[in-house]
Amino acid sequence: MPADRLHLVRHGEVHNPRRVLYGRLPGFGLSVDGRGMARAAADHVHSLARPVTSLVCSPLQRTRESALPFTELFGIEPVVEERIIEPTNVFEGRRMKRALANPLNWRHLRRPAVPSWGEPYERISARMIAAMDDAWSKPATGDVVLVSHQLPIWITHLTVAGLPGRHDPRNRRCALSSVTSFEKKDGRWVEVDYAEPAEHSGAVDVGAV
Repeated sequence: MPADRLHLVRHGEVHNPRRVLYGRLPGFGLSVDGRGMARAAADHVHSLARPVTSLVCSPLQRTRESALPFTELFGIEPVVEERIIEPTNVFEGRRMKRALANPLNWRHLRRPAVPSWGEPYERISARMIAAMDDAWSKPATGDVVLVSHQLPIWITHLTVAGLPGRHDPRNRRCALSSVTSFEKKDGRWVEVDYAEPAEHSGAVDVGAV
């Protein structure tokens, strides 16, 4: 038997005092508030009273730290999964407003449907769905939690909904420590729930790709 439900959990707020786009850069862990957000996400999943039998996270520091409350609540160690990592982006380490004001960077914006500034949306979708398929098929029963990042989760949402990858990043419905839940029905992924259990008013969320 496969899993019962799969939850894509976004990491909590990152300590990012320079407010740069951190992407895959090392050294960006959770802030104090971010750790509380991660705990709120875990508490939310725990409150569903559904057994969680598998925990997966991307290899980056902020997702590993966001997985810790799930380990504490459910007693399972996370498995690192490279396929649910943050996408690449040419603007890593920069403040976006400053970078976009420089005409030399405008060439990176020429094909937003790909997008030309980072990993293609189609590739993100393919690796996320493949990782979800594998995670779904491994446990004998129970729910699966994958701790990932905003863009991979949002692209998964668009893919499952049959929508194109091109979108306005400002309009993503994927808050810090949000939980987007899926089930497989007749061999197809179906989104069944979305929750924002963490208090995120005033949170710094400028480092997402």
